[in-house]
Amino acid sequence: MIDSFKHKGLRKQLIEEIRQKGIQDESVLSAIGKIPRHLFLDSSFLEYAYQDKPFPIGSGQTISQPYTVAFQTDLLRVKKGEKILEIGTGSGYQACVLLELGAKVFSVERQKKLFDKTREFLPRLGYRPRLFYGDGYKGLPTFAPFDKILVTAAAPELPVELFEQLNIGGRLVVPVGSSEIQQMMTIDKMADGELREEKHGAFRFVPLLEDKAND
Repeated sequence: MIDSFKHKGLRKQLIEEIRQKGIQDESVLSAIGKIPRHLFLDSSFLEYAYQDKPFPIGSGQTISQPYTVAFQTDLLRVKKGEKILEIGTGSGYQACVLLELGAKVFSVERQKKLFDKTREFLPRLGYRPRLFYGDGYKGLPTFAPFDKILVTAAAPELPVELFEQLNIGGRLVVPVGSSEIQQMMTIDKMADGELREEKHGAFRFVPLLEDKAND
């Protein structure tokens, strides 16, 4: 697996493009700059790896647009040592960004082929999140509570079970909506147990399917 000077140069260009689009958190930009995104894509897409676009990764899933990864990560406000639950492992790229920021990452994937591929691949790059195969809607109650929860697929409605696994003072970042376009939302769990919601603009994600795990 080669990460050449050319690849590193293309990552620098990508970071500048993301910065120009409004991402100012240097720790997030630095994390993205360290991860060889081209290694997460099929060889036929290598020349496009550092364009700010999503690409298919099999099983009907995509690796998100780098700007979207940066935007969600920025909203999450990751602090070193925090315990973060990711719903929708996909290629593992987002989990690697969280690991670069010093988080303890627990990630759930419902597509078995994708889960197996990612579980084998990430350690080869030196990344070791806790990966689980199952229904993301249910979260990981055995390992709860979590400081932050990140959902990387479109939820038709706010997933109640995930709120129950969130620490007081914690934050959930989730794209919500059943149409082709979703609203990015943050939900903070306040000290009195109340939830404070805020909207952050329109995005497009593959759907989060409830009660399903696919082989």
